[in-house]
Amino acid sequence: MRGRMRKPDTWLSLVVFALVFWGLISVYSASIVVSLDKFGNPYHYLINQAIALTIGVSAWFFVQYVDYHRLKKLTPWLLGLSLILLILVLLPIPSIAPVIGGAKRWLFFGPINFQASELVKLFFVIYISAWLSTKNKNINSFFDGLLPYWLLFCLIAGLILLEPDLGTALVFLGMGLVLFFVAGAKWIHVISIMVIGIIVVLILSVVSPYRFARLTTFLNPANDPEGIGYHARNISIAVGSGGLFGQGFGNSKQKYFYLPEAHTDSIYAVVSEELGFLRSFPIIFFFGFLIWRGIIIARKAPDEFGRYLALGISAWFGFQVIVNLGGMLGVLPLTGVPLPFFSSGGTSLVISLIAMGILLNISRQRRVE
Repeated sequence: MRGRMRKPDTWLSLVVFALVFWGLISVYSASIVVSLDKFGNPYHYLINQAIALTIGVSAWFFVQYVDYHRLKKLTPWLLGLSLILLILVLLPIPSIAPVIGGAKRWLFFGPINFQASELVKLFFVIYISAWLSTKNKNINSFFDGLLPYWLLFCLIAGLILLEPDLGTALVFLGMGLVLFFVAGAKWIHVISIMVIGIIVVLILSVVSPYRFARLTTFLNPANDPEGIGYHARNISIAVGSGGLFGQGFGNSKQKYFYLPEAHTDSIYAVVSEELGFLRSFPIIFFFGFLIWRGIIIARKAPDEFGRYLALGISAWFGFQVIVNLGGMLGVLPLTGVPLPFFSSGGTSLVISLIAMGILLNISRQRRVE
């Protein structure tokens, strides 16, 4: 049963605005050097991020006020489009799917370019939420629940791994595991999937020379500091040199071509260097608060579709933040996953804001307890 339309969750709106505003300022500071070097304009990446922000906020307000139940009718198309995008990005067509940084993750259609897996995160969480809302009673059935559910997740994660993008695949599988558990799966099935997932990740890390080097560098940070360990070492220098209060806004030294991906995947390291632990820690708190509000929205959702959709989005953001910040703080290997709302990149920002719009839409139809 659908709930009566109410005001959207005020606290979620406020924390998203805070993260987006902080992220925009951080992109400016972290990108100014590389932007000036590549384009002769210190504001190039800032302008691009601001354009993406304008598009994202517009889309956010649109989906916030269009009943999320309409998305359920689109799920077959969203699944088909997800598979098409993930296959298209792997095709040997340099003009459409070029190799960038040793990976094939981007699609180019004239002046429009985007990262395929970012769109698929949104499309797939909508699809799987709709699927669970009709199949959750059979989730303990091997042939009707467990097998089709995980075959579909493994198909999507496998295509993403071929790009290769282990970090995003882990976010997908983490999200899938959360939804699988919440849908009422047996503990033995949940634990089995976790064990299988860990084994697969370890095998993939060992058979790939690049991933194995990253894993050994994580276990032994002093290993090859000028080679594969260069990125991790400079992240540690950036975060460590920030101390408690930081070097001051705009005063990062690592962004002067010492720290790779300073304005994208490694942006939190620059923020930590400039603001210090005490002034950058609120970012972690805000993300934790965002995920908590998402769980509250899921608990009060008017139906199963809204419940799974809110939980899926919350799990997606939760795992993505954990994977990114875990790499920045040295508790997880580096994977190249962007930090939502902070990392420079139009696709990630627009899709993240649309996801927040959907969460707020669900909150408008919440049940009153």
